[in-house]
Amino acid sequence: MSLYSFVAPCVMGVEKLLSNELKFMGADSVKAENGRVFFEGDESVLIKANIRSRFAERILILVGRFNAENFEELFQGIKNLPWENYIPENGKFPVSGSCLSSALKSVSDCQAIVKKAIVRRLGSVYGREWFDEDGALFKIRFLILKDNVCAMIDTSGEPLHKRGYRAVSNGAPLKETLAAALAELSKVRKDHIVADPCCGSGTILIEAAQKALNIQPNASRKFVSEDWKSIPSELWENERKAAENGIRTDSNFHGFGYDIDEDTLIIARDNAKKAGVEDYLTFEKRDIKDFSEEFDRCTVICNPPYGERLLDINAAEDIYRIMGEKFISKPGWSYTIISPDDDFEKCFGKKADKRRKIYNGMLSCQVYQYFK
Repeated sequence: MSLYSFVAPCVMGVEKLLSNELKFMGADSVKAENGRVFFEGDESVLIKANIRSRFAERILILVGRFNAENFEELFQGIKNLPWENYIPENGKFPVSGSCLSSALKSVSDCQAIVKKAIVRRLGSVYGREWFDEDGALFKIRFLILKDNVCAMIDTSGEPLHKRGYRAVSNGAPLKETLAAALAELSKVRKDHIVADPCCGSGTILIEAAQKALNIQPNASRKFVSEDWKSIPSELWENERKAAENGIRTDSNFHGFGYDIDEDTLIIARDNAKKAGVEDYLTFEKRDIKDFSEEFDRCTVICNPPYGERLLDINAAEDIYRIMGEKFISKPGWSYTIISPDDDFEKCFGKKADKRRKIYNGMLSCQVYQYFK
């Protein structure tokens, strides 16, 4: 087994959740930065992180880090990295990346220089000037942030939030990784009743159900690194078997989703079926103003529509006021609501017991939690 350095990008605001998750998987030297977590591990950690992580966007091998303020420094820095430790002679290695708050601003120029530098490095090792690139795929990614270059290889392929169950969604769906974070922050467990009164295409409830049942989020999808000869296929097979064997069969979890649009509810039911949790979720057409306390205990999690998502801000704040009336404080009940509206608490009518800043895409939000 080899030791790798990794970096896992994530939604800003869930770095701690991801760090704890990776530590539980056996990762070492875990260190969180804004929007990403660095860690170390072997092939088994690489595989577990891809199959089991609910919060990471990708799992990337960190080939190296260095500072570069001009193209020559970028070329030499990339060329000095041990790419031959990862990319075989016939490997296919396209390059993509981004530049943020750095002296180097042209992504296309940086892509060309990174590619040229890797070719030069591999050429000196393999003794050739040209590569056919007809073998397995090794996606090179770079991030130049404040003149610091992270050179990486993608082990995931498609982003990890693409679980495979949401081929169709409503107008403004919540990313699966963020929905999973809301379920984690709400402390969803195997015997909880969870309700989402603004359920849309069902993402929050599906992620909550998979957490409660210990269904690993990406056990049934394909990863680009599965084609690498350096990682034995039986390691993937063993981890998938472990994931299947770990699914809980003793759970009393159930989720209830409500929405005013029947077409959206049809999508939610279909998504739940694809995710393997349809027997644990019930979707009904119901307005938020008709939300009622039907259970002795309940964990409410929701992403209500707001100005940038489906409704104008006045309509959104009307919903917040209705929530304040319907979401009653009582033993056994808790409420987790994500919103970008700074006036949410004012409209809701009560200060949150706990707040956490988090990003929904590029939109800065707060997660408001009520449990007292």
